[in-house]
Amino acid sequence: MQTREVPNAVIMVVGDVLGEHYYSHTKLDTLFAENGAPGDPPSGNCVRKCQAWLKRCNTDPTVNPHAVLGGVLADFMDRVDDPFWQEREPYLQQRKRVEDVLAKHDLKYYSGGRIVGEGLGAPSRTLANILASRDLDALQPEFDRALASVISDPAGALTAACAIVESFCKVYIEDRGLEMPSKQTIMPLWSAVAQDLGLRAASDTSNDIRPILSGLAAIVDGLGAYRTHAGSAHGHGRKQCKVQPRHARLAVHAAHTLVAFAIETWEEHSHSA
Repeated sequence: MQTREVPNAVIMVVGDVLGEHYYSHTKLDTLFAENGAPGDPPSGNCVRKCQAWLKRCNTDPTVNPHAVLGGVLADFMDRVDDPFWQEREPYLQQRKRVEDVLAKHDLKYYSGGRIVGEGLGAPSRTLANILASRDLDALQPEFDRALASVISDPAGALTAACAIVESFCKVYIEDRGLEMPSKQTIMPLWSAVAQDLGLRAASDTSNDIRPILSGLAAIVDGLGAYRTHAGSAHGHGRKQCKVQPRHARLAVHAAHTLVAFAIETWEEHSHSA
């Protein structure tokens, strides 16, 4: 059964934005073909071509129109934030046009070309349930949401990254029946998890892996400190540490790597027990 159609209003705005942004038939033909748009390129100017191709996706039962939509939007929506980019402000305005029209139809774009919304596989499980089941695929949208806000709300993205790490630690501690630290902040929580999983540098016999394991603790310490000084979850004094999008992106990716490795280690220990 085909996923429900992309709303016509979304098609009109996305076609207008992408057609004006790329302004090249060759680039658009390649972009749509690589992302599974069916048939030969439609006729018309760049804007009409985009709109016609997206409409065609709605009528082809072999195509997931939202997957094509996410794919053709990915490069545009995920563009790296560059403060010295002369056309940055016009770009952000166009990006917001896409975000706004998606929101009007209960849809949202997530980094990597994913369109999520009601009836499109929106996550229905809680974060705690996802973490308890060690479902890395289901956890990915949580990090996607954080990444999606690194430009518009970098402090919020940083806070979200820390919250996922803290949630993982709490779920692990509860599942394993460990004693919950009296101070339930990110570093004490991670220390309890790392101790039980054998992720402390001194506990591993391989000299090569020890620096990496030490780096995990440094990531957690850095996430906690940065969130305290600059995240959106705390009040600040006059000298607030401003989070740059690139720093927020680094924090989200670091948190993702840490949680994924910890979950895989947890899974391996469970199978060998």
